[in-house]
Amino acid sequence: MEESCGRTLTDLGGRDPNLFALSGDPEDVNVVRPFGKRFPDRYLDLPHQEATMMSAATGLALRGRTVYASTRAVSAAGPGYPALRSTACHFRARVKVIATHGGLGAGGVGGSHPVLEDIGLMRGLPGMMVLVPADAPSAQIALLAIHSREGPAYLRLAAGRVPNVTDGSFQVGHAPELRAGSDLTIIAVGPLVARALEAAEALARVGVSTRVLDFASVKPFDEPSLLRAARDTGALLVLEDHSVLTGVGALVASTTSENYPVPVRRVGVADLLGEFEGPASPSERYGLATERVRDEAWELLRLRGKVQ
Repeated sequence: MEESCGRTLTDLGGRDPNLFALSGDPEDVNVVRPFGKRFPDRYLDLPHQEATMMSAATGLALRGRTVYASTRAVSAAGPGYPALRSTACHFRARVKVIATHGGLGAGGVGGSHPVLEDIGLMRGLPGMMVLVPADAPSAQIALLAIHSREGPAYLRLAAGRVPNVTDGSFQVGHAPELRAGSDLTIIAVGPLVARALEAAEALARVGVSTRVLDFASVKPFDEPSLLRAARDTGALLVLEDHSVLTGVGALVASTTSENYPVPVRRVGVADLLGEFEGPASPSERYGLATERVRDEAWELLRLRGKVQ
């Protein structure tokens, strides 16, 4: 994802002389650093200075620039958050935050790095667009999409390599149906879209028809597709690499409860902070393993009387 966005941003910089890039991560070699090497006069390196970076990005944006500010998600939603809230969001500035290492995948760096509350924080900011692409093709299109839109945006990228599961036909405000189904809908976010497709394939082998929606556009989100899935399948299972308290699962539950109540199960991280990686994978330690997805899906099917 990072390499794809880095190439796209550099190409975009060649076409748009008003595009600036800022970096708050000293280890960033893939996202905005390539842009900085090609366009040094439109690049600022502000390592570990996220608050300053967000304020500087807003100042540049208010002078007519489109500014991409890149750092790790834990820093964007941590020290960078107050400045982002009081500057970029207050002025509806064209500040586009590229937040790398979102979710549990950052655990290899250290126990303080996995951030599991950033989607909820950013979704709550007035005027903030929030995008969480599933793979590199979608990330590339999402980066282009936020360039052409007014106001601030938050683009969350997963750490490491993730499989390509989409055709890259990303659209803001749209939740594409990656698999049709009538018994159950799995709504997945970011790298867990791949796991949703795996689970749907496993359920198909025992006769369960599962719809899969890619919820890459978190804000704005595709309410019509969500409610259509609730009506058509009668049960929703949300998969997210985020806290279940404030993430997409909470968004889905509140939206359906107000409009078309159906059973909703949330597979995400409980009321916990991240930790160092250990012998078990993050998915196993935090309850996001394939077995948990299958068990929750089966419980929803039981609630609907589809299975015994």
